Amino acid sequence: MKQFTIISGKGGTGKTTITAAFASLVRNAVFADCDVDAADLHLILAPEIEETIEFSGMKVALKDNEKCTDCGECFEHCRFSAIDEDYNIINERCEGCGVCELVCPVDAIEFVDRRSGSAYKSMTRFGPMAHAVLNTAEEASGKLVSLVRNHARLMAHENDKDLIIIDGPPGIGCPVISAITGVDLVLIVTEPTLSGISDMKRILGVADHFNIPTTVCINKEDINSENTKEIEDYCKKNKIPIVGKLPYDNIATSAMIDGKTIIEHSNGILSNKIGEMWININKILEEGS
Repeated sequence: MKQFTIISGKGGTGKTTITAAFASLVRNAVFADCDVDAADLHLILAPEIEETIEFSGMKVALKDNEKCTDCGECFEHCRFSAIDEDYNIINERCEGCGVCELVCPVDAIEFVDRRSGSAYKSMTRFGPMAHAVLNTAEEASGKLVSLVRNHARLMAHENDKDLIIIDGPPGIGCPVISAITGVDLVLIVTEPTLSGISDMKRILGVADHFNIPTTVCINKEDINSENTKEIEDYCKKNKIPIVGKLPYDNIATSAMIDGKTIIEHSNGILSNKIGEMWININKILEEGS
């Protein structure tokens, strides 16, 4: 089973649009939306949820009011203002550090699992999909990404699929590391802008640190030829394959409005370029077998 992750150094580069387009080109894959902080692959793939799994990413303090003597030790020691002046715990502020439990002289506080989000096993018109949503302001997104990937692997085995395509989160943080660790190939989607180039270099550094084979796609490559040339020169110098260069095209927006992938929506230049890119990526995946 091969695992292939699509990431970007920043949001808005077209990562999810390209992932969805790939979904309509393959016939034996499971799809995983690991951008759990801002999941939107479901907007195009329209999954039908078959199973929902509650996710607890961290612990939260719970006070036993019968035991509590209102001594105020927890209030004095909490550094996150998660306990008010009446010694009630404010769940939204609790960071799960455990100091209140430690200092309580009557053992009136314990830590329990907090529901931090939900993970889903679903079916789309292109095949099985694992995805999740992290609750607002929750942390532990890296753990939820790992859970989504585990679900995707199980679904691949259950449905006899030999490829997992992962829509990864943007940036270089913990969720990204969880989304690329152990995969067979990474595709970095970038744009020919100064911020796009800078962010591409940062995420390339992360992938290189974990020794993961990496490719690059230049999206909207025709909006700035000078910056596109800089990306090409950098990738050539560092022996990073550029598997695709996609032109700017309003078709991408039209397809999203219609709830379709670019491949489904139009058989134009952009669709053909994405098809050629998938051929290049598939070849690299097969060569790595």
